[in-house]
Amino acid sequence: MACKMDITFENGTKMPALGFGTWRASDEEVEKALNEALEAGYRHIDTAPVYLNEKTIGKVLKEWMDAGKVTRDELFIVTKLPPHGTRASTVEKFLRKSLDDLQLEYVDLYHVHVPFTVPEVDGPFLVEDGLIVLETTTDHVALWKAMEEVYEAGLARNIGLSNFNQRQIQRILDNCQIKPANLQIENHIYLQQPELVKFCKANGITVTAYSPLGSKGIEKLLGREVPDLLDNPVVKEIAEKLGKSPAQVLLRHLLQRGISTIPKSTNPKRLRDNIDLFGFEIDESDMVRLNQLDQNIRICDFGFFPGITKHPEFPF
Repeated sequence: MACKMDITFENGTKMPALGFGTWRASDEEVEKALNEALEAGYRHIDTAPVYLNEKTIGKVLKEWMDAGKVTRDELFIVTKLPPHGTRASTVEKFLRKSLDDLQLEYVDLYHVHVPFTVPEVDGPFLVEDGLIVLETTTDHVALWKAMEEVYEAGLARNIGLSNFNQRQIQRILDNCQIKPANLQIENHIYLQQPELVKFCKANGITVTAYSPLGSKGIEKLLGREVPDLLDNPVVKEIAEKLGKSPAQVLLRHLLQRGISTIPKSTNPKRLRDNIDLFGFEIDESDMVRLNQLDQNIRICDFGFFPGITKHPEFPF
């Protein structure tokens, strides 16, 4: 079943509300899973240079387009300016590198991945004494001007932000010619961020939720236990009542809050379940119960970047 709901940007661009996330998927995994996702009807594909799989994604997309199974206009491809590229002078260079890897002439949405900067390197981020080396002169106003330039050049059809907080977004709104079209943030039942979502909507910025199912799989990366959203009793009870899976309830909850989302799965059945969200609704009383589960628990706190909290633009 293809995605039957769109999120409309202020400029009229329509983005499928349900996308396919590709973080922490190896080349082999992502090639197989992306083929399954496209077969299942996903057309919104989310990636980033730091996921180290853009070349594989580009290969699969090219195969599908060359075979006539999908047209470029049917796809909505999202990628991001990496942490070692968040300075005005390197925006276009990193976007062109992503376009080469993805074998595309433009992306549909280009995000600034994070509001902080690390030194530019070809390989892994620089580490000294066990801590990430920081570049502390992140200039969001100059950076956004360079993002506007790649938009004007047609290299990115829309531009947005990821992991920025309200103060950082306001700084850009106060100094921009082109407003961010979208903010991508961690969002799920335990981290609903209602004030930030409300602020974005009031300013014509759409919101995309990453880690909508809680990213239980990053426990090893973080070195700590994370909560299991799929095992929440309220979620399970509502899922049973609707005859749906807990994952479908979590994703549908976000869509009914007006938030798009990009669940990642490499399991063919779960891929198909995750996009099958458009033949049912969660009733108002159950939406209230799900809203009440918010505990302000951030799972993806960038703890895998040791020392990053010392950056003056660390957003959390």
